Amino acid sequence: MYKMTEKELLELKEDIEEAKQKVSELKGERQALMKRLKEDWNCGSLEEAEKKLKEMSEQVDKLSDEITEGMEELESKFER
Repeated sequence: MYKMTEKELLELKEDIEEAKQKVSELKGERQALMKRLKEDWNCGSLEEAEKKLKEMSEQVDKLSDEITEGMEELESKFER
């Protein structure tokens, strides 16, 4: 069985502490992003945000189609 040296144990401890710090930072960032998602878009979860994004994309597509149809209609009226 392999025994770790004191130096290896200290390095491992340092790595663990760094990982804990990173996890803490990431949790804080996630919390801030979720708060902003709620404030800006009234979404309490990523699932809600994905649903809202899909709905908004569909609205954009519909409006784009309506604009294209309107432009084609105008062009045909002015070509006469």
